[in-house]
Amino acid sequence: MKYTVVLRVLGLLAIIISLTMIFPIIWSMIDGTDDLIPFLQSMTLGIGLGAVLILIGEKREEYAEMNVREAFAVVSLAWIIASVIGALPYFLGEYLPTYADSFFEAMSGFSTTGATVFTEIEGNPRGILFWRSLTHWIGGMGIIVLSLAILPFIGVGGMQLFKAEVPGPTPEKLTPRIQKTALMLWGVYVLISFAEVIVLLVFGMDLFDSLTHTFGTMATGGFSPRNESIASFASPAIEWVIIFFMLLAGTNFVLHLLAMKGKPSAYWKDEEFRFYIKFTGITVLLVTAVLTAHSHYQGFETTLRTSLFQVVSIMTTTGYTTTDFNLWPQALRFLMLLLMFAGGCAGSTGGSMKQVRLLLLIKRVRAEISRLLHPQQIRRVRFNGSVLNLDVITSVAAFYILYMGFFVLFSFIMISLGLDFESGIASVAATIGNIGPGLGDVGAVENYRFIAAPGKWLLSFSMLLGRLELFSVIMLFVKGTWRQ
Repeated sequence: MKYTVVLRVLGLLAIIISLTMIFPIIWSMIDGTDDLIPFLQSMTLGIGLGAVLILIGEKREEYAEMNVREAFAVVSLAWIIASVIGALPYFLGEYLPTYADSFFEAMSGFSTTGATVFTEIEGNPRGILFWRSLTHWIGGMGIIVLSLAILPFIGVGGMQLFKAEVPGPTPEKLTPRIQKTALMLWGVYVLISFAEVIVLLVFGMDLFDSLTHTFGTMATGGFSPRNESIASFASPAIEWVIIFFMLLAGTNFVLHLLAMKGKPSAYWKDEEFRFYIKFTGITVLLVTAVLTAHSHYQGFETTLRTSLFQVVSIMTTTGYTTTDFNLWPQALRFLMLLLMFAGGCAGSTGGSMKQVRLLLLIKRVRAEISRLLHPQQIRRVRFNGSVLNLDVITSVAAFYILYMGFFVLFSFIMISLGLDFESGIASVAATIGNIGPGLGDVGAVENYRFIAAPGKWLLSFSMLLGRLELFSVIMLFVKGTWRQ
């Protein structure tokens, strides 16, 4: 492990994150609000931290020698440093009472979780609210992917970084040059985000709301500058627009890129995308039928739209709300909890387990059943027409075991800290899945402020685990990672 190489890259990333505070500073200057000074202080401290780390680091040529161990260390520590810096405006401006609260909010932003400790959101300056949403957008496509796009000298050894951060079991490398791959992915991300901003403006949102809600949608994050989230607009048209863009955000961005290159058929040729759409459709029909049977809403369109919005929001791990699903029938609340383990597609901004892993496990179960019925038959698991290596299936199984292991352990700890059973397990499911709202006391219209500091630190770690899909973070605790 070349520690100085890791520190130098982390220093550069700290400076990048600090400089992004320029955007909320613009809103602070326009409004003349008192959050300007905390942002200037935070940006100065962040740049100072970055400069110190760079001075400790080695010369630039050493970047080419970055290996797997250093990549895992950089990726995991980068998200922690981003949250350390990102928490400063909340804490220095006294918008949140403790640093634990501030770090929780920052980690929730960068990890695109959307769990909040703010109780009165609309009472805060627009600069703070813009920063809160901007952390989503930065974290959505990835801090490392952004850095690879704008810092070409990191890209020399950047494939290891790319693999360690990009969600899903098989991250796509689209071109031989990793910097070009990162630029292409961020380009698609920016274009679709721009499109959503325009459409939301057309349907009545002002520029600030259009930007902040686009950040939350495209990053599948869920922070809203409104206390009542999307419900505050009382606009079916806006809800349909956000449903559409949440579905896009939960789709593999490589497919969007192929579509932009004139290959829209790539969507339906992709097995995971077909599974994603079918899974969503069946779930929405089930929720709509149950809500209709209970006469929960007036009118079929309202029931369908509400069902579709909440199912897509939870499954893609966005976390926006238009209704309090805590008040739904018990069976549907349980279904919402199960959806927290589904996630979007690999290569999307969605969190949780990912559709492709669920699909591959189903295929593996089918193959095993077939083997039991026909012992002489050789049944291989195929995905998109190719036979999968057994290592891929083993990796998926290992991920599920670890994911559920952390879910059970953290749920036990949260319940031990005083949360009731429902709130305890929902808080962990909602944070490790990067979803945000859960059930019970952390439900759709509630927040996480009441949780004690130890619980907030644990849930912050849970968000990091979920965003980096476990293994990158776990490597920090493996002794061999740190050997010279």
